Amino acid sequence: MNQDESWDAIAERRLAVAGLLAELTPAEWEKPSLCDGWRVRDVAAHLAMAPQPPGPLAMAAAAIRAGGRFHTMNHDLAVRWADRPAADLVAELRRHAGSRLLPPVTNYRNTLFDVTVHAQDIAIPLGRPLPTPPETATAAATRVWEMGWPFWARRRFRGVRLIATDAGFAVGAGAERRAPIETLLLLMTGRRVSAQGFGYAAPR
Repeated sequence: MNQDESWDAIAERRLAVAGLLAELTPAEWEKPSLCDGWRVRDVAAHLAMAPQPPGPLAMAAAAIRAGGRFHTMNHDLAVRWADRPAADLVAELRRHAGSRLLPPVTNYRNTLFDVTVHAQDIAIPLGRPLPTPPETATAAATRVWEMGWPFWARRRFRGVRLIATDAGFAVGAGAERRAPIETLLLLMTGRRVSAQGFGYAAPR
């Protein structure tokens, strides 16, 4: 998937998430997502904020408040952004769906897996299916496998060959484990999802 195709996929995922969020009840907005310590509202705010990132000074201030801990900073920024009406978050996702602005120190490939995985962080615990196009999930999984921090997928699945049953994705070497590409992506990013025959450790 090239850069333009990736941005098209990012826009599609943002709009899909916005459509799902627009249907939620107030109680569903407050439910826990698949991200530990993040509500559905917080994940939605993170996605809405991504194409309109804070400037370098604001990011530096957030990093200082978080004591230099990236995950804490990311969470705190999302929680602050979430403190607004749900309708505003939906509107922001729709309005900026096609934006190619990036937060500091990231790239479009990271943005693709981020929105793809977070879409499922919202949809799965709510029991609201939001299928990912296989080519999008494949591009996202490929990026996650290639990178190290924060998921360390190669290390966690050492001695395992992961094979998608519905896409042209196969990585690693060792005992074969097969699952749909969307399931593999979620497992590789440390989500606690059901996949028979997999043993994995969620990142701490």
